[in-house]
Amino acid sequence: MRLNLTKKDLINLIYMQIGYSKRISEHLIDDFFLLIMDNLQKEKKLKISNFGTFLIRKKKPRIGRNPKTKEKKIISERNVVSFKASKDFKEFINKKDDE
Repeated sequence: MRLNLTKKDLINLIYMQIGYSKRISEHLIDDFFLLIMDNLQKEKKLKISNFGTFLIRKKKPRIGRNPKTKEKKIISERNVVSFKASKDFKEFINKKDDE
């Protein structure tokens, strides 16, 4: 199995499993990602049941260093997206194969 799941893979999965055309499948994936990004931008938090919660949090400015030149620079304040897996997701990931 590949390490990366691409948008093209998702489109093909919807095409093969549900039977929608590839164009409709692509629109579904695009709309789904857009819905997540819009909601996260407006609400700063998005919970998907049985999957997890996406949060936007603010990182404070800090001093960073270029490892090659050892030059110090200030890394500006910015927003980052974090993810916290749901209990069901964690149980699924930690499930033993013999169960």
